[in-house]
Amino acid sequence: MSGEQASSQYGIETDSMTLQRFVLQEQKFYPEASGELTSLLTSMLVAVKAIASATQKAGLAKLYGIAGQTNVQGEEVKKLDVLSNELMINMLKSSYTTCLLVSEENDELIEVEEKKRGSYIVTFDPLDGSSNIDCLVSIGTIFGIYKKRSEGEPNESDVLRPGKEMVAAGYALYGSATMVVLSTGNGVNGFTLDPSIGEFILTHPNMKCKSKGSIYSLNEGYAKTWSKGITEYIRTRKDPEPGKKSMGQRYVGSMVADVHRTLLNGGIFLYPPTSAAPNGKLRLLYECNPMAFIMEQAGGLATTGTHRILDIQPTSIHQRAPIILGSKEDVDEAVEFIRKYDS
Repeated sequence: MSGEQASSQYGIETDSMTLQRFVLQEQKFYPEASGELTSLLTSMLVAVKAIASATQKAGLAKLYGIAGQTNVQGEEVKKLDVLSNELMINMLKSSYTTCLLVSEENDELIEVEEKKRGSYIVTFDPLDGSSNIDCLVSIGTIFGIYKKRSEGEPNESDVLRPGKEMVAAGYALYGSATMVVLSTGNGVNGFTLDPSIGEFILTHPNMKCKSKGSIYSLNEGYAKTWSKGITEYIRTRKDPEPGKKSMGQRYVGSMVADVHRTLLNGGIFLYPPTSAAPNGKLRLLYECNPMAFIMEQAGGLATTGTHRILDIQPTSIHQRAPIILGSKEDVDEAVEFIRKYDS
């Protein structure tokens, strides 16, 4: 039986572009590359596959429910959160490519022991949207990667850097399928897990966010606490001027799911400041920055409403920030309303 016949019979495309092969191919464009980033991403993919497996059998494995503790944000930690965090930390430490890790679930910086250290720093939210775990809504993992820049021992200054200094960022989405969306600074590509072979296959090459969309996404339960600018912007999306189309509203409550839809279909995602959270709610290092990096690489925009997300100089590892991201025209319009009513 020929190779082509075998491929057809078993439904496996032998020339499919796997994520690992894709990254190796990208590496060839950088003669100075050591292969360390490729090894890092390969190790992270193992953690993503393990988390995907755990989310699929969480009920059977009794991974739902509270683990009996709270994280640094004061949020109840679910058992699946704990497992996901441990998987990410263990795989990243044992990759021999990292020196510092920042996780949503850990109060302090995680230092990699000296004999296992590499030259990269990874910031990550191991399980975004964890409040949706019990009701089977799509959840995900978000990550950003920096290259160590200081001499000597790694320290907090290696972490507290603007998002524009990231060398790679991405997210994994655990839903009806498992998908990894990745950028190494040269566009955005999406890879879907083929469970029959255990590999991520390139299914969404060169992803681009439409310049304008028809969906806005935010939690309208906080409407009474928004600024005048946000209030007016949303009002005009629902009740536009004559001749203009209104926008539909979609909000999952899982940042990965909402941003993924925005990336694919266009539109705008907003998590603005409120009177109760004037500095925003989402965390800068491992939620806002990676998603802003992805969106900008796909041709969209990401802002706080007044400043580009990727230009913000962090002051603490769990710093929060407001965020508005998505289609360029939609984000520009939102910023105009903020400038008009809130400045």
